[in-house]
Amino acid sequence: MAHAHSTVENPVSEDAFVADRQRMFDGFCSATTYSVVGTIVLLALMGFFLL
Repeated sequence: MAHAHSTVENPVSEDAFVADRQRMFDGFCSATTYSVVGTIVLLALMGFFLL
């Protein structure tokens, strides 16, 4: 496969690109998980204090 000429001194390799995407996705999943758990805890506490 032909690649376009790059003017960057140190182009990012495919492995580094994939690793960066995986780290980003891991951070996104962690943030989503913490947000969902925090929301559930907040709703549970609100329900508890309303009783």
